[in-house]
Amino acid sequence: MKNKMKPESLMMSYGYKPALSEGAIKSPIFQTSTFVFKTAEEGKAFFEIAYGHRQKKIGEEIGLIYSRINNPDLEILENRLTLWDEAEDCAVFESGMSAITTVLLEFLKPGDLLLISSPVYGGTDHFVTKILPKFGIHVAAFKVGQKRDEVIDIVKATGMADKLAMVYIETPANPTNDLIDIKCSKEIAKHFSTSEKEVYLAVDNTYMGPLWQHPLKHGADFVLYSATKYIGGHSDVIAGACLGSKELIQRVKVLRTFLGNMAGPWTGWLLLRSLETLKARMDIQAFNAEKVADFLNRHQKVEKVYYLGNFTKRAGEQYDILQRQCLSNGAMISFDVVGGEKEAFQFLNALKLIKLAVSLGGTESLAEHPATMTHSDVEENHRKELSITEKMVRLSIGVENYNDIIWDIDQALNAIST
Repeated sequence: MKNKMKPESLMMSYGYKPALSEGAIKSPIFQTSTFVFKTAEEGKAFFEIAYGHRQKKIGEEIGLIYSRINNPDLEILENRLTLWDEAEDCAVFESGMSAITTVLLEFLKPGDLLLISSPVYGGTDHFVTKILPKFGIHVAAFKVGQKRDEVIDIVKATGMADKLAMVYIETPANPTNDLIDIKCSKEIAKHFSTSEKEVYLAVDNTYMGPLWQHPLKHGADFVLYSATKYIGGHSDVIAGACLGSKELIQRVKVLRTFLGNMAGPWTGWLLLRSLETLKARMDIQAFNAEKVADFLNRHQKVEKVYYLGNFTKRAGEQYDILQRQCLSNGAMISFDVVGGEKEAFQFLNALKLIKLAVSLGGTESLAEHPATMTHSDVEENHRKELSITEKMVRLSIGVENYNDIIWDIDQALNAIST
């Protein structure tokens, strides 16, 4: 009788054959630039697949060529990452931004229209609004809470509805934790698709990691991660990942080959190690975040808390989306202090356990000031429209004892002078 094992049970072994590496229980670091072909015919076949000249035949294995194209550590990692999202294939990159930019460059061309949700991560916002227009790519944006028909009207109002090529969303949004309906976003993409051209949906799932939300199950064509965050989880490696169908990811991998932004063997090996504790870490972080949010909700120097667990039935659509597509309330919390930048900075400067740093998803708790740090490049009026104000602080909750995290937040809030 076969048993379908859970991803957390397979993270130690899936995709790796010890017999191919002298029986080593863990994958070695394959620190090599190139690989030897058995025959010239084999080399030809490997390149045909790697460069997208043809699809794999049934039972045919993708051969190793050169570490810019593939490497055993990279391939094992990509195989394991598919398990959480139940994706057909995965491509891993040297950073989350390289995953995002490669997908956008592969599926957009001059004259195309890109529809994005707002807000998105500051680096994504910069690339989309400042870089893509240099390539003749146009951008339209919609906000959280706008209905399907309203978003369709935004696209039509550009006069370029027939040029829409991709819908790109980030949910929950960074740093406000606003939710975008993935299923509805796919319906919008389908509305503008034709028999000649499919409009794709890409979802940045970094805030929820591979455990707490599975966009592909709700209609997404791509799910994107900064693997630096929860997947890496130890603030010691930079990486990114993109998952989807074999057909689409093959296109992504071909462009990755020529951009040269694949992850190296050391990065692959470090992420393989991190995957073994992914669920354990994220479970603790979510548990801790619930305790921290409860404390912040009751503190007199906190004006508002942005946390998924705060959505109730009274929140209407946001609550409905949470129930439908999220498996956890996550471990990211933003909050507004009573005051402004001065008070927010006083809080941040008074922290003792929590580190003042950007990034998220690591074992240590982190705090930062979005308006002047991660989202400082977003136009000021737009930031304010999105509630990313001078009084907002963003927290990434780690695996420390939650009582110690709360103690640190409490003493730092009490350090604010009024």
